[in-house]
Amino acid sequence: MKNIKLHALVLALIVVSEMIGVIPISIGIGRIVLLPMLYALIFGLLLTPSFLNVAKEKDVLDASSLIGVTLMLLMARYGTLVGPTLPKILAASPALILQEFGNLGTVLLGVPLAVFLGLKRETIGAAHSVAREPNVALIGEKFGLDGAEGRGVMGVYISGTVFGTIFFGLMASVCAAAGIFHPYALAMAAGVGSASMMTAAIGSLVAMYPDMKDQLAAFGAASNMLSGLDGLYMSVFVGLPMTEWLYKKFYKIKYGVEAPAADAKKEEA
Repeated sequence: MKNIKLHALVLALIVVSEMIGVIPISIGIGRIVLLPMLYALIFGLLLTPSFLNVAKEKDVLDASSLIGVTLMLLMARYGTLVGPTLPKILAASPALILQEFGNLGTVLLGVPLAVFLGLKRETIGAAHSVAREPNVALIGEKFGLDGAEGRGVMGVYISGTVFGTIFFGLMASVCAAAGIFHPYALAMAAGVGSASMMTAAIGSLVAMYPDMKDQLAAFGAASNMLSGLDGLYMSVFVGLPMTEWLYKKFYKIKYGVEAPAADAKKEEA
């Protein structure tokens, strides 16, 4: 009951966003899918103290503390999509699991670029993964979302929600039109751990392969769920340590001094 205003605002955003619905836009052989999540994010930003000030600073802080609860609901939803097509998914399990090593490419490309652009410890949060919901929770738990690492992961998370859905929807259409990859492979590739990106890509694929609608949705959801599960362990044991190591190396190359350490209090937390 303490957050009744916050819950009312969120409910209003959901209702308005769902009323707008999915808006597909065809561009040549590609297809961009605008999703309700994108509208909700934009409307939510407009309500913050930086703009209309409808949601106060306390509401913003309270909302950040509820991220973990929403993640549990999201993972439960993934499970309901995966169950009916479990035999096909099990047959493709090695491919689904091995794809997580592809996320390390984000580290190898993102860390040098972030340091070159002048980011400091924001690099750790921004480049250790594709910065989706589980990764936001990881950085929040290890460093806190109010620090430099938290700003980095949230910056990429928001950018991914705004631009990632557009990019994924278009890229899936282009790859499908090229005919190089099987539709199932494209559906698996869509599951990087982002519900919005996966949905945009699957929406584009379903438009091109309507007879495979259920299978594509299942493979996309399974891939997305595994990216959220084993992808999190990949980030904890491989991605994050590799990011911190590369950050120190490239920071010293650019500035000629050792990289600043993380806040000791946040590390202990």
